[in-house]
Amino acid sequence: QKLSVEEIQKLTDLALKIIPVKVKYFAGVMNVSYGRITIRNQKTRWGSCSAKKNLNFNCLLMLAPDEVVDYVVVHELCHLIEMNHSKKFWAQVEQVMPDYKKQKQWLKDHGNEIIGRIY
Repeated sequence: QKLSVEEIQKLTDLALKIIPVKVKYFAGVMNVSYGRITIRNQKTRWGSCSAKKNLNFNCLLMLAPDEVVDYVVVHELCHLIEMNHSKKFWAQVEQVMPDYKKQKQWLKDHGNEIIGRIY
């Protein structure tokens, strides 16, 4: 079922309450600093990280389990250390979140259902 403009706004508002708290927590654990946090409604990405250390997250993450949101936050914060998907990058993710592969798989299995709900 497609989401209405109002529903997407509610997800964005919720994401603005939840994601910055998670980013602050995991950035502290990892000892990294970041720039701005932006919440977007995107059709192709769950999150991204710019060269200026700004972080973007998809409001649709609010429809995923909490651990999956944690995984995407950790994934993007790891890009502040490694701006690629090298072995070093994935080792960094695993260090912070040993069971990250489970969350990554959940997104692979269910992500398209969620993204498909954009109007």
